[in-house]
Amino acid sequence: MFSVVTGGAGFIGSHLVDALVERGDRVCVIDSLRAGSRDHIKGHLESGKVELIEADLMADGWQGACRGADRIFHLAADPDVRGSAAHPFSVYENNVTATIRVLEAMREHQIPAIIFTSTSTVYGEASVIPTPEEYSPMVPISVYGASKLASEAMISSYCHTYQMKGSVFRFANIIGPRSNHGVIFDFIRKLRDNPEKLEILGDGTQTKSYLSVAACVDGMIYASEHGPDLYNIYNIGSDDWIDVVSIGEIIVSEMGLSHVEFAFTGGDRGWVGDVPKMLLSVEKIQELGWKPGIGSERSVREAVRAGLSEL
Repeated sequence: MFSVVTGGAGFIGSHLVDALVERGDRVCVIDSLRAGSRDHIKGHLESGKVELIEADLMADGWQGACRGADRIFHLAADPDVRGSAAHPFSVYENNVTATIRVLEAMREHQIPAIIFTSTSTVYGEASVIPTPEEYSPMVPISVYGASKLASEAMISSYCHTYQMKGSVFRFANIIGPRSNHGVIFDFIRKLRDNPEKLEILGDGTQTKSYLSVAACVDGMIYASEHGPDLYNIYNIGSDDWIDVVSIGEIIVSEMGLSHVEFAFTGGDRGWVGDVPKMLLSVEKIQELGWKPGIGSERSVREAVRAGLSEL
């Protein structure tokens, strides 16, 4: 099978490339390398199992590399929820316009399937927790969440208009090796700078679901190949959650520190657009035959150990 992966040199994308190569796929990665790294897929490039097209989706010239593909995994995006408030138009272009350009390349080259990575933030502050895929109304409270919801709508329209198969995955917090942002990354850096005090944004009670990147990729591939409809939406996450203070305590323990002062900035959220409570219902994907196999605490602890070895 020939798979194209946009953003394939990034955090989740490179783990997806690992899994696709292991399955025997021919893989073409399209990545601008602004956020991703060639090192993440270096071994595959050297073996000749993966081709890298260094290109920006907003430019032209990459579309021909998609010719003959069986599916496109579209992961390329501006992933910074917290920073999206500072540059909303850039987020719109990199997330929404780029998605339309991918869909147009699919239409031009008659590529039959798209697999898209969306986010739990499309739900906004859901009143139903765990939050199922059919929850409504979806009222995103971040520019990032809004851009992903707009992309979902465009993918749905192309799937139904041009008979493409679409698989959309709304992720919980995905963590693990090669990540360069998020609470674990931030806490490790802060404690490396000052092992006696940890600043925590908000009041520390923010509680969310976390899942290892390996489990996430496994679920994404499985559901994209087993989804029964023309357009399928699935949540991917663990079936439990963990609060920010507990994450801080795990990191302190794994770093072998003691007597660390936790200093809180206050409020029930860490930044504009932060959703204080998030737990996705994963019943739908489990009914399809896939289970996470790992919970939030173990996912966090494994990600912390990976982060400590990388940073």
